[in-house]
Amino acid sequence: MTVGYTPAGKRIMRRVSGRTKTEAMKKLKQLLRDVEDGTVVAESGFTVAQAVEDWLTYGLNGRAATTVATRRILADKHVIPALGARKLRDLSAEDVDRWLAEKSTTLSTRTLRDIRSILRRAIDRAQARDKVKRNVVLLSEVPVGQEGRPSKALTFEQAEALLNATPGSTAGAYIVLSLLTGARTEELRELTWSHVVLASDPGASVVPHVMVWRSVRVGGDTKTKKSRRTLALPARCVEALKAQKFRQEAARRLAGARWIEHDLVFASEVGTALDAANVRRAFRKVAALAGLRAADWTPRELRHSFVSLLSDDGMPIEQISRLVGHSGTTVTELVYRKQIRPVVEDGATAMDRIFPEQGA
Repeated sequence: MTVGYTPAGKRIMRRVSGRTKTEAMKKLKQLLRDVEDGTVVAESGFTVAQAVEDWLTYGLNGRAATTVATRRILADKHVIPALGARKLRDLSAEDVDRWLAEKSTTLSTRTLRDIRSILRRAIDRAQARDKVKRNVVLLSEVPVGQEGRPSKALTFEQAEALLNATPGSTAGAYIVLSLLTGARTEELRELTWSHVVLASDPGASVVPHVMVWRSVRVGGDTKTKKSRRTLALPARCVEALKAQKFRQEAARRLAGARWIEHDLVFASEVGTALDAANVRRAFRKVAALAGLRAADWTPRELRHSFVSLLSDDGMPIEQISRLVGHSGTTVTELVYRKQIRPVVEDGATAMDRIFPEQGA
């Protein structure tokens, strides 16, 4: 049956077959109804793997290179091997349920959500191009996966040991600024000297500060509008940044013509941007020098430590939320703040004041 024409005017043919004449005629009538309803789909051999590949190739335009790479890895490792050979029109909600249930024994809930999203978006794209009639992934829920490694915060003693192990290196300055300002790692990697004020201008009253206005996200914007903030610098950060500027000037002279100027505060030996892996390796070397188990810590936990240490010192959560660039206090309190004190004493102290001990 002719079901349409290509842009070049070539006929689009669809064939049906059956074990009996009756079965073949039944399929032909169904195909005819689909043509009349405008719901006819592409050739029956189109597979899940083809749909996913099509989405990875054309459906991620404008996304950051790291996002594309991550989606490619997840698709190649978890989606295509398990479901890729399945014809898209034959994929059922039960197939998706079984796949996710099997993956839930080894993957975290967050990763399960990501791989389901890849499959859902791939089929959405295929559906929009008449490759399949409906998206069966919408009928499946994400199961609870394995517990991921929970984020944690440094104690005061651990933080002090880390700060004392940092002098004399770019990684050291990075750690000091991250731990004492709470800036995100993607914000610090994009920080430029033009957004750093280390000393007041003559006759001015401007305190040393850093303008957290950019990140390594697509377009250079911060995560949210609230994330765009200007933070006063603690004295220890000022000293670390002064030393970093001196080190970078020496590195620029040493690199000579190889130096590529980007005005970055934290850069490689030739001035280029650091990636997440660079920062993680350098951070763990310093963590080991501080006596920490390096494999147990990541740079993002410096931000968690910033929130937790301030909270433990008594700063209201609303003020901490503004410092870290959150639009409200919920994420600050539930995700970032870790209880450092072994005993929560506030309730007992208040009740002792309200109901003093008899005879006291």
